[in-house]
Parts: sequence; structure tokens; C-alpha cells
Amino acid sequence: MLMAYASVAAFMLVAAGFVLVSMIAGKLIRPDNPYPEKVETYECGEAPVGQAWFNFNPRFYIIALIYIVFDVEIAFIYPIATVFRRWNDQGMGLYALGELFVFVAILMLGLVYVWMKGDLEWIRTVRGAAEPLQVQKSYAGEKSRPRPKAPSVAPPALAAEGATRG
Repeated sequence: MLMAYASVAAFMLVAAGFVLVSMIAGKLIRPDNPYPEKVETYECGEAPVGQAWFNFNPRFYIIALIYIVFDVEIAFIYPIATVFRRWNDQGMGLYALGELFVFVAILMLGLVYVWMKGDLEWIRTVRGAAEPLQVQKSYAGEKSRPRPKAPSVAPPALAAEGATRG
């Protein structure tokens, strides 16, 4: 019984040995000369700008999750599509079609929920508001931030003094 798994064990040992030998050979062969630009944080081939800690808009995450859900849907529909002809020949075509319909209906119900909740809108509005919310720039992680300018209104004491002179 255990001899049946001998080929799997041998394959695993060869694979682990290959990885180990490759890593050791790479360590011995490659040059080791770090310099400031080489050890700098890598951001998609561009020089990093500013701090890495800043507020991310959660809409990116929500849209990505919605995309993943509806992308994975194809992975579940594909097997039914591949065996549909065989099931149809066996008299189970309506069963497969019903199963597929229920699956897609559940996903569409989720899409309607997300749509009604407003998560598909990139610029969200407050219910009852005529205009979208104004999005402020985030200054998280930046060393200096612009300060709001004070209105140019004279203090009441100076205003009263100017009125008595005039």
C-alpha cells in the first residue's frame, strides 16, 4: 500500500532538492553590491513619491471584491456548460438549465443588492442631497499640509473703532 506513494515521495524529494540547490547556487554566483538606489523601495518601476502610509479609498476594495465575485462565477458555470450536452442526452437537460438559472439568479440578486446600496457608484451622494459629496484630498503621511485661510473680517473691536473715526 505504501509503495504506491513512493513515486510521489520521490517526486517531492527531487522537487525540494531542485529548489534548495537552485537557491544555494544563486547565493554563491550572484554579485552582492548593495547601494542606496538598489535597496530603495520598489513601486512598479517608478521612483517612490511621498510616504507609503496614506488613506486608500475603500471604493477600490469594494469594486475589486464585486469583480472577483462575478469573475469567479464563470469558474462555476463553465463545468455545467461543458457537460450540458451529455446531460441533455441523458434527459437531465432541464435539471441542468434550472440549476444554472438558480445560480445566476442568486448572483443577480447580489448584484441588485449592491446596486441598490450604491456601491457601484464611483461618486456617492448623500440620500436627499442634490450634489455629490465633496471629496477632500488626504494629507496623511505628508510632512506639511496647507492650512485653511482665515476670512478677512476685522475683529469687532477694530470694526467699531474704524466706524467711530469715519
